[in-house]
Formats: sequence, structure tokens, C-alpha cells
Amino acid sequence: MKQSLQEGIIVIDYGSQYTLLIARRVRELGVYSEVWPFDDPRVDLLAKGEIRCRGIVLSGGPGQVRETGAPQLATGLLDLETPILGICYGMQLIAQEMGGSVDEGTAGGEYGRTKVNIEVPRGPLGSLEAGSSTTVWMSHGDTVDELPAELEAIAATENGIVAAVAHRQKEVYGFQFHPEVSHTEAGAEMMKEFAFTICRCEGDWNMGNFVESAVASIRETVGESDHVICGLSGGVDSSVVAALMHRAIGDRLTCVFVDNGLLRHREAELVQEVFEGHFGVDLRVVDASERFIEGLAEEIDPEKKRRIIGEIFIRVFEEVASSIEGARFLAQGTLYPDVIESVSAGGPSVTIKTHHNVGGLPEDLDFLLIEPLRELFKDEVRVLGRELGLPEESVGRHPFPGPGLAIRIMGDVTRSRLKRLREADDIFISALRESNLYDSVWQAFAVLLPIQTVGVMGDKRTYEEVVALRAVTSRDGMTADRAHLPMEFLGKVSDRIINRVTGINRVVYDVSSKPPATIEWE
Repeated sequence: MKQSLQEGIIVIDYGSQYTLLIARRVRELGVYSEVWPFDDPRVDLLAKGEIRCRGIVLSGGPGQVRETGAPQLATGLLDLETPILGICYGMQLIAQEMGGSVDEGTAGGEYGRTKVNIEVPRGPLGSLEAGSSTTVWMSHGDTVDELPAELEAIAATENGIVAAVAHRQKEVYGFQFHPEVSHTEAGAEMMKEFAFTICRCEGDWNMGNFVESAVASIRETVGESDHVICGLSGGVDSSVVAALMHRAIGDRLTCVFVDNGLLRHREAELVQEVFEGHFGVDLRVVDASERFIEGLAEEIDPEKKRRIIGEIFIRVFEEVASSIEGARFLAQGTLYPDVIESVSAGGPSVTIKTHHNVGGLPEDLDFLLIEPLRELFKDEVRVLGRELGLPEESVGRHPFPGPGLAIRIMGDVTRSRLKRLREADDIFISALRESNLYDSVWQAFAVLLPIQTVGVMGDKRTYEEVVALRAVTSRDGMTADRAHLPMEFLGKVSDRIINRVTGINRVVYDVSSKPPATIEWE
């Protein structure tokens, strides 16, 4: 790991929702990358030259660099010979530190897709032509309205706002836009220029290296005698964690699959087939469906649902652990999008929604947590799963939230509504597979709405529930677009659901994107 860091790029996090996308884009290039909170003690060591790496990226953030108490650059960071790229808030920090001026934009900021004109194709813009324009993703209120003498503008928006800067003598650059977001059309090329041309990285890091370092870290954390409980939900994330933990500590791992009554069709059977049959893992199956459904009775607030579910999960794990000597650790499949939507990864970011396995955990937790996937995205986890030998049926499944169908039921969670939703969801997913559309979408599922509508079935008036179908395309789950499923296909699925599922008389299709919506409805 230490050697990888010396050959890699460090991302300093100032609280952007996109921070780990930067590291992920770097890792896609075969270059190792880590994210450090701006106030991590290692950042000071980095600024003093006591920790070495090939490049540094300063992330965006929700704050304003000119505010009292706003996160600032570590003393000496800009004096290093190490190449630096500041993104959004990071670029403003560089400009301000060098004596420039940052203020509220006269146009009220820029958000979304924006055209920028390339004036001087230097640094990360080196692959673009002078005088050309490219589409980028902006998300900022403040702008750099006066550049210091050391910096020159190398790109600007059509409104004349500085979009990119370069130091006149050093390898220090800044983008007001976000190259890490897929909507920036040349973003991947910009990151490639920074990593290889400017930082001179080798590009020889891969998921095999991640497995090696993660296994070593797990063994060091757990020690030679302690035991680990792994919460196994049946989804991709927890399955990969279980396989990784098993490789690291072998029979000192006990997987606990909790049937919470909130699962997809055949979830329990698939988990047992994979982990008892394929890996030979010690798997404990606990039917706690009554506890979960009773705990959720009449609760309609989505945040409270997540916290109720998180606490019951932990209590079940504690009960299982009490029968296992030395079970001090709980391993779970937390991913970076879970963390960044629930709490800050270290920077001053804002909460989008609480994930049951992050902000939903009870304060009196009896376990030490192990979350080896905490800085990975879903597609990286799939690559890791294949590296660990998981079957494609497990690795290729669509994401499924830890709270399960409880957050796909708007309103009361009851056994009858769960049955209704489970059947509708299975019809939708089965139809996607039949039509060879399953692998063309990132995630697809059904949502049961808290309304009833009038219908006519068999010449009789009905007043029954509505199901919304949701299918999106995405690279990482941080942004997503509606999937353009054929209307004929959607009509077929609607007919099947209405004809086969008692209690549903209307089906609608969700065409919103993320942002402004989230992928899940709750």
C-alpha cells in the first residue's frame, strides 16, 4: 500500500459530493489513489514533504473559501514540486492563497452543462486545441474574479468566467468545473493528461492490488485470534465483503443472513446456494421478519424507517455474536455513495439521506466496524467480486438497498403490501431478463405508491394501489439518467402486473434523472 501511494495520486477532500469520483477516475486509469479529509494529520505531513506521491488533487466543496473558518490549504502545500490540480473549491483555494480574489459570481453561479472555450491548451487541457470549445459540468456560486500574477487563465466560459488556470512556472493547475463527472465530455482525457503527462504515473495498479492490500489490512486489524461477523444481505456489496473477509481470515468468519421479510424474490435461496455451496462459509440464517415488520408498523417517515431497520439488524447480529467466542468485529458492505449521501467522508459535505448501515447505526454499537469497500463504487465492487471468484449471478445483480423493500413501499410496510410489491418487482425484472434488457440498465425495480386510483376490471369499479417502475443507466450511482425502455416492453410489463398482482390497477414509469431525484424513492 505504501509503495502504491508513492506511485499514486492523493485527493484532498473539502466536502464535495463528487470527491471520490476523482479517485475513481484516477483508479480507472490504473493509478492508485486515496482520499484524505482536508484536516487529516497526514495532509500536514504531505505539505512538509514527509509523505510522497506523484500528484495531488484538491476537491470541490459546498463552502466558500472567503468565509471565516472555511477549510484552507495546508501550509506549504503549494511550495511542493508535486503537481497539483484544484477542482472548483480547490481552484479557488489556489487562487486565493496566491493573492487572487474570489467573490460571488455576478451571474449567480453556474450549474449543469456549460460550454467553455480553450484559450491556452496547457497542462490537463493539453490534448485540446486552442480556440476549440468543450462541454463541462459546473456546480459553483463563487468565481475567481481576479487572478494572481502567478496564474494565467487557460479556459473561460462564454460569460467570461475563468474556467481553468495554470501556474506560469510550476505544475499547478485549477478547474472551476468538474472533470470527474461523466457529463464533462473530455473529462477522462483531462484526468489522463494530469495522471500520465504531468504526474508521470505508471498506470500499473489494478483490483488485484486492491485485494492484496485489503487482505493485509483486514488481517492486521482483526489480529490472529478475533472473530468477525459479516452481515450478508444477498446484494453484491455484502457478498463481495464476505468473499474478501473469507480470503483474509478463513474460518474465523461467520456470515449472518437475516431474513428481514423485506427481500426480493428468491433472495434467501440464492445467498445460501452461493455461500454454503460455492465458498463453504459458516452461514447462519436468522428469520427475523416478524421483528422487522412489527418494528416498522405504521411508520411512514423514510429516515425513521432506515434507523429502525439499522438498529434491528445490529441487535440480531449481537445475538448471534454472543454465541461465538471472540466475535468483536462486524463487517459490512458500505460503499462510498452510501457514505457521501449519509455523512461526510471527512470534508464538510451535507447529508442527502441516511443509509441504514452508515448514519442509521445505533450509538451503542457493540462491534468494531470493518468496511473494506468504503471507498469503492458499485462497478469497482463488481470487478473485485470477479477477482475473488464470485459467480456472475451474484456479481451482475442490480443494486439492492440494505433496507430492502421497506424503502420501496411509500407509506405503511405491511405483509400484504410487501407481497404485492415483491410480485410486481419480480414480473418487471423477469421481463427485463426475457427481453435481454437486464444488463443494459444500471438498476431497475418497482415502487409501491401510497395512493389508490379508480380502475375498471371485469366491468366493475376498482380502487386499488399504483406501482411505479424505475430503470436507470449510470456509471457509478452518483449520477443517473432514465433508461429509455421500449414503450411496447413497458406496456407488456404493465399488463402482466395488473393482471397477475391482486390489489394493483395502475402502473407508471419514472422518467426523472439523478440529480435532481435520487435513484431510490426513499
